[in-house]
Amino acid sequence: MGQGSGGRGRWWRRWAFSVEAIAFVVGLLLTVPTEIMKFRAAAQTRVGVLAWVFWTDLDTTFPFVLLALAPIVWFVRTRPSRVAGGAAGRKIAPGRSDRGAAALGTKQTAESVVIRAWMMAIGCAVTAIAASMWIASLDVVVEAGHPPMRFGDLPPAIHDEFSYLFQAKTLLAGRLSFPSSPRMPELFDQMHVLNEGRFASRYFPGVGLWLAPFVAIGHPYWAEWLAGGWTAFFIFWAGRELAGNGVGLAAGLLTALSPGMALFSNLLLSHGPTMAALALFLFFFLRFMRTSRPGDAFWAGCGLSFAMLCRPMTAAGFALPFGLWFAWRLARNFVDDLASWRTPAENSRVSPARRLFPAVALAAPLGFGLAALFVYDRAITGNGFLTPYELYATTYIPRHTYGFNNAVRGERNRGPKVLDNYDRWAANLTPSLATENGLKRAAASAQWTLGPVPLALAMIAFLLVAVWQVDWRWRFAAASVVSLHAVHVPFWLAGIMNWNYVFETGPLLLMILAVTSQQLVSGWRQSRRKLMPAWWAALVASAVVTNWLPFDPFWTARVETGVEELSLPRVKYEKFQRLVDQSVTKRPALLLIEGDPADVHIDYVFNDPDLTAPVLRGRYRPGKTDLAKVRSAFPDRTLYLYRVQTGQLTRVARGES
Repeated sequence: MGQGSGGRGRWWRRWAFSVEAIAFVVGLLLTVPTEIMKFRAAAQTRVGVLAWVFWTDLDTTFPFVLLALAPIVWFVRTRPSRVAGGAAGRKIAPGRSDRGAAALGTKQTAESVVIRAWMMAIGCAVTAIAASMWIASLDVVVEAGHPPMRFGDLPPAIHDEFSYLFQAKTLLAGRLSFPSSPRMPELFDQMHVLNEGRFASRYFPGVGLWLAPFVAIGHPYWAEWLAGGWTAFFIFWAGRELAGNGVGLAAGLLTALSPGMALFSNLLLSHGPTMAALALFLFFFLRFMRTSRPGDAFWAGCGLSFAMLCRPMTAAGFALPFGLWFAWRLARNFVDDLASWRTPAENSRVSPARRLFPAVALAAPLGFGLAALFVYDRAITGNGFLTPYELYATTYIPRHTYGFNNAVRGERNRGPKVLDNYDRWAANLTPSLATENGLKRAAASAQWTLGPVPLALAMIAFLLVAVWQVDWRWRFAAASVVSLHAVHVPFWLAGIMNWNYVFETGPLLLMILAVTSQQLVSGWRQSRRKLMPAWWAALVASAVVTNWLPFDPFWTARVETGVEELSLPRVKYEKFQRLVDQSVTKRPALLLIEGDPADVHIDYVFNDPDLTAPVLRGRYRPGKTDLAKVRSAFPDRTLYLYRVQTGQLTRVARGES
């Protein structure tokens, strides 16, 4: 598991230089090429290379400066202390912060230590919610000359968001689905909503359940903020379980201040609820690995079950290393039981039934989740083993299927209801594209979690050395990162911001960075390099600061860049809604929308599941939609037509076809 202070000191003196040299070289490789290009570009300006100062690259500039200072800082050492056995070399046993405090001679009671931990956990949660609120409060210009809008007040814009809202509203109506419209149902084909006799979201029900209470009170984004706070809360406890309060607090706060986590907490997507459930699973399963208590197994199962009801593949990829360990544990117990049966007098202390209690406790919530999913699927598709997700894909977007050669396979299964433009957006997945996507996801994970350089240096130190010094359960957290990336290799799209498919690895990476920081600081203190801890803190802090705080004209904060990117489609949806409010005046109305074939990411056809709104939106397909038939089918509604390419919205006169 670990070494004493003497063993660690010997280890550090033996390996520190090699590990730090490797990390230093990698850091230079990540920063120098970009900075050289900046120098060359600056030299072409009127002010010469001085322009370099004003061209700050968030990923490279500050790390480059700090790496340039690193050799000087590394050689500064203090004199050996005359006091032997200093506290710096001591190691607090993982998962035993209370005992560690007692070993260090603190006067706090166990009760006060627990209260302090709870305060830290709540502080992490509050910080995460505050970060999400900060993102929502940023101003976005919708129209020149008009007051800006808050980012959080703009309408959603990603296709998935409308589907999740649709699902939440369906559940709030006390239903799992609605019947498709009896009048020309093809008009109401909506992105990521199944419309084959039953009108229902294609997605799994967990996200709708999470959003529903907040949709009911008119604040759906609060659900995502809560998920972010919940995640930071349990990441603190997971870090504390493995390495004490310090690592738990660092991991929880870094999770709360992760720019990508806060941005996604302002999107009505599945990742927030999924990550919240997986954080619950992570903490309780890590604790179960130490205690073997059925109660811990049960709560871990609850977290994994809900994550499965949100994003099944993500839940499976995240939990796979832990599941393999659990299977190995059951197999080992079975072997022990066989030995106990042969020599009962010596080995019958624990009954086989008692050994199965944790397995039953873990499996019970998972079984309940699978049963609920069976009922949900059967109510929508008529087959408990056919999910709406799968039925939607085969009906509307067969090229978007999972696996290699997806486009080739999808072409063989194209039916009459395929959404042609959106379906053909899917590229054919080849090994080279899969490799490219994997690299993009890894780079985006580093950027949106904290920053490429500090994370890369921490991962190198962790994999080369720290993993052998810390609690053995850290290996499963690291394996979970690899596993989640691996299960998404056979998917053709890199993801939203090149990140959303591996979004749930973010808190794990920050936990690993936190414990590696603890090990590095301890090693530097052992080797008396008194400035290196401050250097490392500056590297991490510079990433956090530049992620959140702009400093014009030197840099734009990463969160502002993210908000700007996500605002572009939101502004389009806001402008369209204003146009509808101003121009669709004779209600009830049916607004037919002819989409722009060149833009698969903007689709204004979305409705509430009961199709009773004053303005319904329908899909107009040139050459296929007969306006006379539409008018005949909807005589109670005024007919309008909007062409996205031209931006023209007109009322359709009687007799027009």
